[in-house]
Amino acid sequence: MRNAAFITAIVVFLGAGLAWIWWPDEPDEERPMGERIVKSDAEWRQVLTDKQFQVTRQAGTERAWTGEYAKCHQDGVYTCVCCGQPLFDSKTKFESGTGWPSFYEPAVDKNVVKKKEGILPWAPTEVLCSRCDAHLGHVFNDAPSQPTGLRYCINSAALKLVERGSETSEKE
Repeated sequence: MRNAAFITAIVVFLGAGLAWIWWPDEPDEERPMGERIVKSDAEWRQVLTDKQFQVTRQAGTERAWTGEYAKCHQDGVYTCVCCGQPLFDSKTKFESGTGWPSFYEPAVDKNVVKKKEGILPWAPTEVLCSRCDAHLGHVFNDAPSQPTGLRYCINSAALKLVERGSETSEKE
């Protein structure tokens, strides 16, 4: 629930009396607790490729069908490329036809944070890693044939696939 002390709205007027409103992140105490990872941009640049940095730290989006995992069907767990936290299981991956890896639910709910980017019904909902705040992609409520009705549309550049049975190694 938003605390009045934290409510700050940014309003952009679009003309004809229409406005788009955006609220910054919720306070950290409303996010799942765990070992948070905070690094400067310079530190992130040392461990990420240019594309990974642009997507995860600057909320970028890779072009459709260009990502490493768009057509991947290997069994495993997709982890955050920045911090190694498990995000999505290949068992929940499906072909959405969008050109990005799509999942109908996170591997662990508390490992992802959903942040609405506006108040209009069609405004996208951003998906972030709860451990390091990496931008992952967006979630949409348009997958009726999937068990949850959700489509987590995630950038390949934000993910690292760890094949089932292999050891995971987290970046420090």
